[in-house]
Amino acid sequence: MIKKQKGCHDIYGRDAKIWKYVDTVIDSVMEKYNYGYIRTPIFEATELFHRGVGETTDIVTKECYDFEDKGKRKITLRPEGTAGVVRSYIENKMYGDNNQPVKVYYNGPMYRYERPQSGRDRELTQFGMEILGSDDPLSDAEIISLAVNIYKMLGLKGLKVNINSLGDNESRMNYRKALVDYFTPHIDEFCDDCKERLEKNPLRILDCKVDKDNKILKEAPKTIDYLNKESKEYFDKVKEYLDIMQVKYEVNPSIVRGLDYYNHTVFEIEAEVEGFGSNNVIGAGGRYNGLVKELDGPDTPCVGFACGFGRLVMALELENIKLPIVEDIDLFLMYVNDEEKKYAAYLTQELRMAGFIVETDYLNRSLKAQFKQADRLNSKYTAVLNSEDLDNNEIKIKNNKTKEEEIISLDALIYYLDEKLNTGLDECECGDDCNCDHEHCNCKHDEEV
Repeated sequence: MIKKQKGCHDIYGRDAKIWKYVDTVIDSVMEKYNYGYIRTPIFEATELFHRGVGETTDIVTKECYDFEDKGKRKITLRPEGTAGVVRSYIENKMYGDNNQPVKVYYNGPMYRYERPQSGRDRELTQFGMEILGSDDPLSDAEIISLAVNIYKMLGLKGLKVNINSLGDNESRMNYRKALVDYFTPHIDEFCDDCKERLEKNPLRILDCKVDKDNKILKEAPKTIDYLNKESKEYFDKVKEYLDIMQVKYEVNPSIVRGLDYYNHTVFEIEAEVEGFGSNNVIGAGGRYNGLVKELDGPDTPCVGFACGFGRLVMALELENIKLPIVEDIDLFLMYVNDEEKKYAAYLTQELRMAGFIVETDYLNRSLKAQFKQADRLNSKYTAVLNSEDLDNNEIKIKNNKTKEEEIISLDALIYYLDEKLNTGLDECECGDDCNCDHEHCNCKHDEEV
């Protein structure tokens, strides 16, 4: 038997409904913030990620799926979304559009060759958003608040926002020198990767997973202490806008992020959920003003955010969030003979086109077995087609909850279902602690909600 590859998953059944619901909420929120959807190729030229993400990052040195295609071209399966978006921004000359800044979001599979573990896979789904063309601190605050609001719309409550600043190029270079001076006398106490990082990119030492508990690492200089006046003012404005937006946050000087292209604001969002473990970051991002120019485009300030779907869904499950996903159908049509089966085929088509979730039997089962199947599908109504009723243009329909039966005209079936399925829902089906956005929930609320 051929099995799926290590670090990959089949998403189906109820899990697939959860993933699709999260997709729908993200699409809805992004539309309200006026972000356009962008889809970039799953594979790109290897150079894009090696230059964009950074030659010294773990993603490039250890995790990229690099290969040579039949045309001898060096190709990489995308490990993250930002570099591809920036490539598209440059190639399609989006910087020349009249509407600036360019605000886009993406949602799709990424690939990283790493040891699979809880919430971390070799094929991962990631969504993210980017603002390209704005150096306003309000852009940083909007990206952070937008991410937080998506999590809140999904019902997450245990959220913690950590922010930091790497400063501009001058501040970053001053900080880099301070790190080299600090780590050089102690570098033999660190892993081999950190020894290489010392000269290439000492900020990467701070993000080392092997030496994370090293006392020397914990007492390393902090970025905040090396910000110049302009960088401090920029960071203060970001915090001011977050205060205005009522987004709670904590300044955490230890956050540096693992990718080379960041400067100024960096942030991480944690899900403080029991059972999530110490690595509870579900989303992160920051400002990357130099990446567009690094990839041969015009000098363009940018800021963005990304979140792994697997980690997010895990957080929702651990916090026992009841998502309003559809786990029932409206009507199950049953039949006994071939003529009734033909009419069932016609009627299911008509009712589906009218907007109802309708099923029938495809295995020529007995009537008793069809009733069992209707129960398994949590059908709200059932109807048994029989020749005598059909000759009279009638249908007997049963409420599966109350067990009440009615005989109605076939001509009135659509109106009957529409009335029955859209009444009696004055209270939210999600419960008293409903956290849904109600736009995607099968419920109705009082006008003040």
